[in-house]
Parts: sequence; structure tokens; C-alpha cells
Amino acid sequence: MNAHTSIALPATAHILVVKMAGIGDLLLATPALRALRESYPQARIDLLVTPDSAGLLNGWSVIDNIIVLDKYLFDHPKQLLTHPENVLRLASLWRTLRAGRYDAVLLLHHLTLFFGRLKHQALMRATGAKWRVGLDNGHGWFLNVRVKDNGFGAMHEAEYALAVARAVGATTNNPRLEIPLSEQERATARQLVYGDDAPESVSQPIIAMHPGSGGYSTARRWEPERFAKLADTLFDDVGGQLLLMGGPEEADLHQQIIAMMRSAMPVRSFAGKGSIKVAAAVLELVDLFVGNDAGLMHLAVAAGAPTVAIFGLTNHKAWGPYTGGADENHATVVRLDLPCMPCFYSGHLLGTPEGCATRDCLATLEVDPVAVAARRMLRETGKWKAREEEIK
Repeated sequence: MNAHTSIALPATAHILVVKMAGIGDLLLATPALRALRESYPQARIDLLVTPDSAGLLNGWSVIDNIIVLDKYLFDHPKQLLTHPENVLRLASLWRTLRAGRYDAVLLLHHLTLFFGRLKHQALMRATGAKWRVGLDNGHGWFLNVRVKDNGFGAMHEAEYALAVARAVGATTNNPRLEIPLSEQERATARQLVYGDDAPESVSQPIIAMHPGSGGYSTARRWEPERFAKLADTLFDDVGGQLLLMGGPEEADLHQQIIAMMRSAMPVRSFAGKGSIKVAAAVLELVDLFVGNDAGLMHLAVAAGAPTVAIFGLTNHKAWGPYTGGADENHATVVRLDLPCMPCFYSGHLLGTPEGCATRDCLATLEVDPVAVAARRMLRETGKWKAREEEIK
């Protein structure tokens, strides 16, 4: 079959979207998923994800079924030889995919690594779908609907996903990130943030920070003492309170920062408190979020929190905060501009997730430019601005 650049699907098509990634990358796929639902309201749209992000989009009417595959079980051929039980898991997945009777499978991944390409090819062919749609960087010979991949950062990752959706005729006028939340999750967040107090009686502004980055690349982390100094600086400027966000594995990091702080700023660690969706509901309540390049940064954007994102080795043009063209002043990137940047996800290459030995891109990024961006965000956007105007 000859390759196409675009096709149209039947109105009642069965569509499988493959996004086996963490919460940040899955959030960046939500505009494309919305485009598919808006353009194919009668279609069945299923989503293949990893266990880490499996519950993120539960309750979202855009998705009909969520299928889970732990891709890390198959990161190397040896794993199939040393863990034969994984073959049984693949057989079960194959039956599930065949039962879906998919008309099209959309792959929202770059074809960067050799073994990854093999996995994606096998997965897409296992569906039996007529149309295999994805990004082509020169290695997408197994795709029959190909979207040009010009490399990391040539377009934002959310825009690449939207381009794959457009290849099957799907568009949207609302390309914002989505995180579906229940009233119970919001109630839990309100209890965490306010306790039994009335919101107006709680110290304002509420500033959230995420000093972690997830385990895949801890080199993305700005130094904890800088976060502590940033908190002290903002407290001197605007008062308020600090919420440290992150998973349970980041509790020690939070305690380091708390010990380093010198101001009287009230501070609490929310490490591991509640689910990732409760964390999103907490971020709906804050006046400012400051964090490293990580899933929580994208979660903050999806929750509508004014966001300052700190970038070093990662490609900010690919993974910076994405507002979909709306509320562009609601999110900003603070970074240096060194000739070696980015070294992680550059061109068509993965690069170095561990960074270099000196990590000058983050080691020499001082507190002042981040504080300037944070003050501007508080002054110009969000609930804190509204409260300040009410006081006047």
C-alpha cells in the first residue's frame, strides 16, 4: 500500500491512540484526543497507555476504553528471554488489540531508537488496522499515513500530536491541555490546602513548587538551595505560603529545602499526599506554580495555574508549558541560552538525559531571573491579581 499524508475515516471508525508515556507526555496528547472526538463524535476511541499514567484521563468522555501496557517490560530483547511470562502478557494484549477491530492506529511517538521502532511496528501491525498513522523521521516505513517529523523542537510535542490527528481529518479550536477531575478530588484538595479554614482566611498568595523531576532524568533539577532562596525571596516580596509538590520519593528533597529556608514563610510538603489527580485539583487552587521540566509542570498548566517552568538540558521548544495559544502570559520558561543547549532531545536524537558533568545550564541559573518571572506572573495573571484588585 502506498503511503499517504492524510486520509478520512468512517464516521463510526474504531481508533486506537498509542501514547505509552508518563503523565506529562500524556497530557500533551489531550488536545489531539479532543480533536479526534470533536471530529468523529460517533467513533470509538481507545487509548493505549502505561501503568504510570493509566488513571490520568479516567472519567473523560473523549476516551471510550483505556488499555494498559507496561512498555518497560519490553525495553530490551533480553527481557523476553529472561522473563518468559512477558510473552504471555503480549499474547493477552494481542488478543485485546485484535478484538478492537481498529480501522486506524495513531502512534504519538517519535521513532528515535532502533528497538523502540521495532516495538512500535509490531504493536501497530498487531492491531490489524488498515491505517497506521504516525511521525516519520525517515524510519517510518511501516506507516502508511506519514506525518513529517522535523526533529525535537521543530514543533511542540502537543503540536506534533495534533498533526497526527490532522492526518486523519481531526481538528479542534480548543487545543488546551485537559485533566478531568471529580468533585471528590476537588474536595480532597480543598481539605489539604485550606483544612477547616475559610479560603479567604488562609495566608495568600499560595505558591506551589516542584523541585523534583521524576526518575528518568534527575539532571533536570534546579538545585534545592535555589528553590529555598526563591521561596524566601518571594515571601519577602509578597508574603503568602509555600506548598512543595511531588511524589513520596521526593519527601527527603522537600525536607532539605525546608531546612534551607531562612524566612518565616509557612511551608508544607505534599509529597505523596493524594493521587496525581488530587495534585491537579490542588494546583487549581494555587496562585503560582514554579517547577522543573517534569510531569507536574504540565499538570499545573492543565489545571490553569500560572506557571514558571525552569529548563536546562531539555529542549524547551519541544516540552515547554503548552497553553494552546490561549493565555500565553499564563506560562513562561526561564532558562539560560548556552551554545550546548539543549543536549537532551535535540534534532532527531535522544541526547543525554543525564546531562554533562558540570550541568552549567542549571548550575549557573541564579535565583533572580526565576524570581522576576514569578513576581511578574503573580502581578499580571491569576487569582492573586484579582484579590489584589479587590483589596484596592
